[in-house]
Amino acid sequence: MEMSLWFVVAASFLASAVEMVEALTIVLAAGVTRGWRSSLVGVGAALLVLAALVVVLGPALDRVPIDTLRLVVGGLLLVFGIQWWRKALLRYSGLKALHDEEATFAQEREAALQYGRETRAGLDWYAFTLCFKGVLLEGLEVAFIVVTFGATSRAFGPAALGALAALVLVLLAGLTLHRPLSQVPENTLKFAVGIMLSAFGTFWAAEGAGAHWPGSDAAILGLVAVYLLLSYALVRALKNARQAKAVG
Repeated sequence: MEMSLWFVVAASFLASAVEMVEALTIVLAAGVTRGWRSSLVGVGAALLVLAALVVVLGPALDRVPIDTLRLVVGGLLLVFGIQWWRKALLRYSGLKALHDEEATFAQEREAALQYGRETRAGLDWYAFTLCFKGVLLEGLEVAFIVVTFGATSRAFGPAALGALAALVLVLLAGLTLHRPLSQVPENTLKFAVGIMLSAFGTFWAAEGAGAHWPGSDAAILGLVAVYLLLSYALVRALKNARQAKAVG
């Protein structure tokens, strides 16, 4: 497998894992408090919608000229990746609180306990809709990454493989432990995903605009290194600014 395809699998896996951990927290809260049947039906319905979107959008993007596709998708991935990268840097520098899945689980569980029971089509409607919306919203980002990575690299198989591996791993871990995966270093995952999406976005946008990278796909490693060095410098600068403000 070419280097760029390995990067596609890795980026798809990491991005999917982050979103699925967040979705799992919602599903566990609903399943534990309201019952697993309605919760899992909601999950299944959301996964069917997401699969349909991937099946419909994937072949459609295949018909777009590759340079145009890389320019547009590269720009979108760059914006998308920088958002995740920025949040991770703010958390590393202490300017933003770390995301706490245990706290999120407690909040969702409390809300589920207080909501009245309404049955539709034999399902607890609150549990069904909560899980459906939670998985669908988190999954839309996964679908976007799978479709864009697959279309731009002409590698839907590796992109889907990465997302599927993340889905299986997170589901097995969550359903076995019956608790939110609070030990997963989510900020580190988001940082890694932000770096990879930003590197791919830069690489593909420049290629779509007509640039030729030295070393071809190996240039992605150089871009990752540049973003890592920039991250180190920014975190140090933000920490110094925060400490100077506290002293002043």
